[in-house]
Amino acid sequence: MSTFVERINQADLWLLDRVFQPVSDRLPEKLPSAELGMSLQLGAIVFFLAAIVILSISGYASIGDSVFNILNWVLFVAFYLAIMRMRGLVKPGQANPLRSMLFGMRPLNVGFLIYSLWVGVTGSGALMLASLFMIVSNMIFTMGLYFVSCQPRPPARRRSQSRVELRPIMGGLRD
Repeated sequence: MSTFVERINQADLWLLDRVFQPVSDRLPEKLPSAELGMSLQLGAIVFFLAAIVILSISGYASIGDSVFNILNWVLFVAFYLAIMRMRGLVKPGQANPLRSMLFGMRPLNVGFLIYSLWVGVTGSGALMLASLFMIVSNMIFTMGLYFVSCQPRPPARRRSQSRVELRPIMGGLRD
């Protein structure tokens, strides 16, 4: 019988290998999954900042809440910059080291996504716009983590552009 943590890890690997890796394998060659994942994470940072601004401008967040949210946003940015620096470790045709480095982070973000969906559904109407931005931010960030964790495609083999034309040699077969 497996423990709860083992089941979460199995679900994480299933999601990575059965959902995101096949999508990653079908991406155009010019768009590697690591770049798509980083773009999604940058989008999540922008949506999170938009939610903070909406909460601050509308007056629903106190000064303390705003400072807390801004500190969370700074952590978001720091995590993005750290992944950006580690992206050089991801090489086509080799194992992706970010897959194991982000092993605990992926299920944690799925949990935060489920929590933000629950808060968004049960929240009041006045905070629905900020909740929507938070939900989209969490969803995009989680998808970005999974795409960054995907195995890169091996380098494509180049085909020769030259054509070899076979001609009969003098004295060869004639009609």
